[in-house]
Amino acid sequence: MTTLQQAFEHSFARGEQRGAALSLWQDGCELLSLCGGEQSAGGAPWTPGTLVPVFSATKAASAACLLTALYECAQGPELELGALWSACPAPALRVGELLSHQAGLAATAQPASLYDRPACRRALEATSPAWAPPQHGYHPHTYGPLLDVLMEALTGLRVSDWWEQRVRAPLGLAFYIGHLPPEQEARVAVLEHAKLSAPLPDTPFYRAFFEPGTPVARAFRSVTGADDLRACNSAAFHGCGCPARGGVASARGLAQFYQALLGRLPGTPFPAQVLEWMQTPMCSGQDLTLLQHTAFTCGAMCEPAELFGRGGFGHAGAGGCHAFCEPGSGRSFAFVMNRMEPGVLPGERVLRLLRALE
Repeated sequence: MTTLQQAFEHSFARGEQRGAALSLWQDGCELLSLCGGEQSAGGAPWTPGTLVPVFSATKAASAACLLTALYECAQGPELELGALWSACPAPALRVGELLSHQAGLAATAQPASLYDRPACRRALEATSPAWAPPQHGYHPHTYGPLLDVLMEALTGLRVSDWWEQRVRAPLGLAFYIGHLPPEQEARVAVLEHAKLSAPLPDTPFYRAFFEPGTPVARAFRSVTGADDLRACNSAAFHGCGCPARGGVASARGLAQFYQALLGRLPGTPFPAQVLEWMQTPMCSGQDLTLLQHTAFTCGAMCEPAELFGRGGFGHAGAGGCHAFCEPGSGRSFAFVMNRMEPGVLPGERVLRLLRALE
């Protein structure tokens, strides 16, 4: 049977990655830490402390912050958005429905830069929802501005500020959402494109993604500012603090976040109720953005099932990074890399690791 280390090394042997790391934890202890390759072409070796953008893997951490702020205000996912946001385009929508991608606001009516939060808010307020619950469709880029509007209404802070003050700094996590110190920039790996040996599959998602003006294309392009790898390799992007895709983390830091969520790290700010909200499915079925079957909890993915271990939940990130936890076993897992593979969900490189993890 292939071991996790063999599966990890196999990807290097196949030329699938420049540099990468994984971290496996259980009940507050790191069971395995693997890293290899380079932070950039001809650059420093990848170490357990190497950071890299983790894109949408940021979403689960951001959702956990918002849910904790709700809990501390004696509220929960059933709260209607209109109670926090008077100009919300769907005031009767509940927070839990927004967190599980049922808001119908995956694309904005007008483009806005992720670096201009007031413009993002105005663009969202001018957008009519494209669907209503129980339908759902992944919100790749609007998710962050939506969470920031709600968090500021609850606490006066952006998600990134709440995360830094209440989670990252107290727990010492190598997982930044904004607030990356300038001296840490040298630890951030340089992203690069995968070397494709075959064309992208001819699927409804890819056809819609590359067709200008489709709902799928608009969902991935209406919030601008990080539209290519050059932009994503910039210090400005590393420090943007976008709750949807602005996280910069090591594999260890990402896996440790899930240990904190599971209540396995001393000093965790996350109450047990937040874990319960984040592990309970809210919607399941055909995803109107990804055009395949998905399922979401309040802030996390739980299907396709092969990505989340034994009854677990978590979140993938663009390019192939991935992290999740299993409440039943107390395990958490994270994989990060800098050679970006195509696709929104992890491909064979990650699936090999997960098969070995079993």
